[in-house]
Amino acid sequence: MNLKSTLINSIVFLCICFSNISYAAINNNPLLDNFIQKMVTEHDFQEKSLRKIFNAANIKQSILKAMSRPAEGGHTPWHKYRKIFLNSSRINGGVKFWQQNKTTLAAVEKKYGVPAQIIVAIIGVETQYGGNTGSYKVLDALSTLAFEYPRRSAFFTNELEHFLLLCREENMNPLHPKGSYAGAMGLPQFMPSSYRNFAADFEADQKRDIWKNPADAIESVANYFVEHGWKTGDKVIVQTASIDKKYQAFITKGLKPDITLAELQTANFVMPAYLDLQAKAKLFEFEHLDGNKLWLGLDNFYTITRYNHSKLYAMAVYQLSKAISAKANIR
Repeated sequence: MNLKSTLINSIVFLCICFSNISYAAINNNPLLDNFIQKMVTEHDFQEKSLRKIFNAANIKQSILKAMSRPAEGGHTPWHKYRKIFLNSSRINGGVKFWQQNKTTLAAVEKKYGVPAQIIVAIIGVETQYGGNTGSYKVLDALSTLAFEYPRRSAFFTNELEHFLLLCREENMNPLHPKGSYAGAMGLPQFMPSSYRNFAADFEADQKRDIWKNPADAIESVANYFVEHGWKTGDKVIVQTASIDKKYQAFITKGLKPDITLAELQTANFVMPAYLDLQAKAKLFEFEHLDGNKLWLGLDNFYTITRYNHSKLYAMAVYQLSKAISAKANIR
């Protein structure tokens, strides 16, 4: 065999190997078999139809790789994380999105009590106002994570169940919807269970389109927030300081407010006078380049973390909302 033929064969071999590594069809997987039987028994799906759907699904190694490096990892300092979302592109994009949808945002804010800037910031953080809603087939993403990601298999199997039910309810072909590597969809990046439970139909046209209809997406975000405890008119998070250097004893695990402001005040924390001292808060420490700063997350901050269970995410949404609001008012 000459050198040219050897090189060609080597390239072909590498391409085949790379293809196999990148994706693989679902074959003879007992988890899939059990899932299909459940869908048939509990939801009256046809086994033949489901087999046909999953024959077109692929296991994606790129999805498994992406799951190992989420941006909200606990070791990312705030001053690095904020740069991803607190930039001129997202701020200006937020102002533009607000202007384009101001009538809808005003109506939704009045109905639900969720500030327009918070809704805009959520969509900005999630998809850059619809600019990046994801390129993975939702079926591939959920199948990969349900059947090849043991650590969270139960969660994604449940979401796959919701996805198939959603497709039947909304008359969608399961092979068509695209989303993130985790199966989140549309402008607000709803998982299938959230789509089914919280997506809204703004125009009452019997269709909840969170991909191409900003009005549906906007109301869906507001509905999600209200259903997760948003309190109209309340603060989200406020900065504090501690006279006592032993403040770290008050930084506990979790995200839910767990100590009254009165207790924190007694422990030498400084806070705004307008706050209700009987309200509960969560003490957070955020890493800045010029030193760490303390913040008190209130109930509405906790509500934002129900969208993504990360204090960094919630702070990015809050600060982006403030920046967008300030820029919009200037204009």
